[in-house]
Amino acid sequence: MQAATTIICVDCGGTCHLLAHPETKFEPGDPVAYRCADCMDRWDLVMPDEEDGRGDEPAAI
Repeated sequence: MQAATTIICVDCGGTCHLLAHPETKFEPGDPVAYRCADCMDRWDLVMPDEEDGRGDEPAAI
């Protein structure tokens, strides 16, 4: 599965961009890193299991 290319920063509301190449495939449980363009915070998320009912959005740790 592919990770979202951007997410919203929880701290400042800015846009966080995926640090891996956008075409990178991830498995459930893989860590995915994002960096906020506004406040420069880094967010590390875990790709969800396909069976957890959360859809395609990564789950925060």
